[in-house]
Amino acid sequence: MSGKSRPLPLALYAAATGLLAPFAPALLRARARQGKEDPARIGERLGRASQPRPAGPLVWLHGVSVGETQSLLPLIAALKARRPSLALLVTSGTVTSAELLAQRLPSGVLHQFAPVDSPGAVARFLDHWGPDAGLLVESELWPNLILGAQARGVRLALLSARITEASAGGWARSPAAARALLGAFHLVMPQDAATAERLRALGAAVGPALNLKLVGEALPADAAEVARLGKAVGSRKVVLAASTHPGEETLIAAAARDAGAPLVVLAPRHPDRGEAVAAELTAAGFKVARRAVGEALSAKTTAYVADTLGEMGLFLRLADVVVMGGSFVPGVGGHNPLEAARLGKAMITGPDAFNAREVYDAMVAEGAALEAADAAALAREIGLLLGDPKAAQRVGQAALTYAERQGAALDQALSLLSPLLPA
Repeated sequence: MSGKSRPLPLALYAAATGLLAPFAPALLRARARQGKEDPARIGERLGRASQPRPAGPLVWLHGVSVGETQSLLPLIAALKARRPSLALLVTSGTVTSAELLAQRLPSGVLHQFAPVDSPGAVARFLDHWGPDAGLLVESELWPNLILGAQARGVRLALLSARITEASAGGWARSPAAARALLGAFHLVMPQDAATAERLRALGAAVGPALNLKLVGEALPADAAEVARLGKAVGSRKVVLAASTHPGEETLIAAAARDAGAPLVVLAPRHPDRGEAVAAELTAAGFKVARRAVGEALSAKTTAYVADTLGEMGLFLRLADVVVMGGSFVPGVGGHNPLEAARLGKAMITGPDAFNAREVYDAMVAEGAALEAADAAALAREIGLLLGDPKAAQRVGQAALTYAERQGAALDQALSLLSPLLPA
């Protein structure tokens, strides 16, 4: 679709982003000083590739942040196994996602930062990489990137599509623009029924449901480190607060303490908050150790701050009970419970888990997860699970059974994607 044929809102957007493009380098450098960009790779954000393009057909996969890019890993593994001749390029938008992918991408799969959505940066990116197909996850509707790829004949799919009611309302005010963007995708697989309904109302041709965060293998962990930390834990029961946000660490730790848990492990969603989390817990009376600075988990430790990246599999294996973060403060919406479920862990969520409401509702109905309305209820649920190991085992097994059922969705997605992939 050329710029002249775009609906007026998209044409104005292209013009505005083109005019603002000269300011992008300075903005990116400022973000780099704040730790929000990799200063050595700012060129990638401007569409200047830091690696050569492999010969032959290339499939491009994109997710903006840690959760989205991590959800791509099962799809990447499946493509590598089924179509080994394809070159795979993964793009993401955050420093933490790049760090995670550096650890977990299979050999030979390339990573670049996604270009900012200006016409020049997008053109440089697409001209260099020349993808044959593009697989985008969740809600990355960048107009210049999508329409630029469409104009070059890139076959596009939107997987695990998610759109909030507020975002859908915004796009509904520009229906022609919404139709043009969504019409660029050959395949749209929504994450849930609410998203499917919203996308249909905006003019998308919606296919079967797919939530990539619900498929895949258990998170990896270094066996020697599991054994070493397990020895340090000893016979103590462990409550893991997974992917926590500001306002949750002390709440969950205090609830665990009230429930009689001798040790709580806190894994903040953003590891760079480790120092602040440790200070807050110390002020609340906990004996704190931080993993990122090498502080030992000792017999006296009552709160261990797991402020490292890519080690959730390690801490899940040590946990007797998992409390899912992002669900005890408003506005975050909760996090994916399947990582804990794949390891058969008994888990508890808070009330504010709207991002995964359907999943949690299904798991709670099956006895595969518990929900606590507030800190007092959380303490009661933790106490029940710690005090009755057989009950915790039943909840964990139900969670594992639920997780194992989700694998069929990936096979269906691969079948639907097959016509879009290069021969």
